[in-house]
Amino acid sequence: MVNKFELAKERLIVALDVDTDCRAEDLIKQLAPYAGMFKVGMQLFYQAGPDLVRRLKQQGVKVFLDLKLHDIPNTVGQAARALAELGTDMINVHASGGPEMMRAAATVVRERAAALNLSVPLIISVTMLTSIDQHTFNHDLGIPGAIQEMVTRQAKLTKEAGLDGVVASPNEITVIREACGKEFKIVTPGIRPAWSVAGDQKRIMTPAQAVRLGADYLVVGRPITAATDPPQAAHQILAEIAEVL
Repeated sequence: MVNKFELAKERLIVALDVDTDCRAEDLIKQLAPYAGMFKVGMQLFYQAGPDLVRRLKQQGVKVFLDLKLHDIPNTVGQAARALAELGTDMINVHASGGPEMMRAAATVVRERAAALNLSVPLIISVTMLTSIDQHTFNHDLGIPGAIQEMVTRQAKLTKEAGLDGVVASPNEITVIREACGKEFKIVTPGIRPAWSVAGDQKRIMTPAQAVRLGADYLVVGRPITAATDPPQAAHQILAEIAEVL
């Protein structure tokens, strides 16, 4: 019989948005039974550096290295090459860097992983940040139209550039799935259980809602890591995911 708890675990990525490698490793010890992968973002990577990622990989921890690469194609390609050498399981770039930049990252990562006999990481693009709502999109950034239209366009460009999927808010899951197909990976931040606070996330959904719509991975940070009992919070989220699988 399929273990729905294990299936739910594979979908959960815990965001290690903390200040020190000691705190990160403590959280991993607590949460390893509940998370399929851990996200190392800018806050932690800039403090602890690539050595932390190497240590985690040596321990068998799956790592989503969330650095949102965004520069000219050659620079992003060389940066992605260095990240691939760490043996990470997921790497992202900004879709707004354009298809040439995305292709450069994907090509270099796959070639380097093959040369080092490493598993090829998922290579995904970041669409519109979940902290940006429709008003900010139109009035502050001065971009006309709906956020969903922009995200759908970015997702299509990402697929055409040969990447594996996108990071997008749960509000865009349906349109991305329709535009890019069932094999295209959707990594969804902005996940807030009903019992947690939204914080600075604006385009949000509960874990069950996001999975029901078709999210492949859910990225959850503060509702777990800032909880009084992080393992219990993670367990509650897995139970909610498992109910709809």
